[in-house]
Amino acid sequence: MSCRVGFVWDTKQHFNRYIEDCGLSCDLITPYMLAAPFFRGTYNCIIIPTGFANPAYSNLLPALRASSPRIIRFIESGGNLLVFGAATEKTDSYDWLPFPVTYLHEFGARGITCTPGSLAGSIIEDYDAARIECDGTFPEHGADCTGRSGSGDVIIEKQIGSGRVFLTTIHEFPSRAFLSGFCRSGIPTLF
Repeated sequence: MSCRVGFVWDTKQHFNRYIEDCGLSCDLITPYMLAAPFFRGTYNCIIIPTGFANPAYSNLLPALRASSPRIIRFIESGGNLLVFGAATEKTDSYDWLPFPVTYLHEFGARGITCTPGSLAGSIIEDYDAARIECDGTFPEHGADCTGRSGSGDVIIEKQIGSGRVFLTTIHEFPSRAFLSGFCRSGIPTLF
């Protein structure tokens, strides 16, 4: 079964190539395309990489906020959304999601403990769980914590309609097994 991933960023990155190396089709979705009412594509999964809210790296946050209803429809209809750390001091960087999330920017290596049997364990399987680079925590949120560093939540998940939102502050590429499994589990959905 073919799987299409939408990678949301200003330009192509190494992450795009990594997604393709995992056997997934990857389309770049720029902030201008995201905010354009005429843009349509069918995807199993949308990925928003680290730094999306930091204007030094990307102009993505305003487009995400403007596209919030489209993103919510995508998830509710069965698409999966994978979002990494905001990489900014803005605590409200995730206000475009359909549930509350507060972000605290704190970059550094951390030990991560994952809920047994959760997807969280597979996202970090290629790394030493005792020392994984993260760019922050989610001190308050309306999701399920499946990955924690000390008292800080670093991986949270929420089922919404037929789709799933997976947020993480890990500052590493996800494992190939996680990426392939998470993206393929999404239902091809109009975005």
